[in-house]
Amino acid sequence: MKIDRTTVQKIAHLARLEFEHDAEEEMIKSMSEILDWVDQLKEVDTEGVEPLTSMSHEINVWREDEVQDTLSHERGLSQAPKCDDDYYRVPKVIE
Repeated sequence: MKIDRTTVQKIAHLARLEFEHDAEEEMIKSMSEILDWVDQLKEVDTEGVEPLTSMSHEINVWREDEVQDTLSHERGLSQAPKCDDDYYRVPKVIE
């Protein structure tokens, strides 16, 4: 694919970007280099190579969920700045 001024202007419009004339020339050059690099990647033989789902070889270690009574409702209310009976009081946010 050939990158020209029209292509850069169309992409810039879609991305809501504005370029000055000098920047357009640099974008044409950069985008052409990127496409040339992608063409080089197409030449690599990937036959028999499994696709990656992750770049990390780490394995998740799962554990069973255990219910722990670390903070009871009453204890939480006792640490709240303001509360009414069984409810937390918070500042009004809507006028």
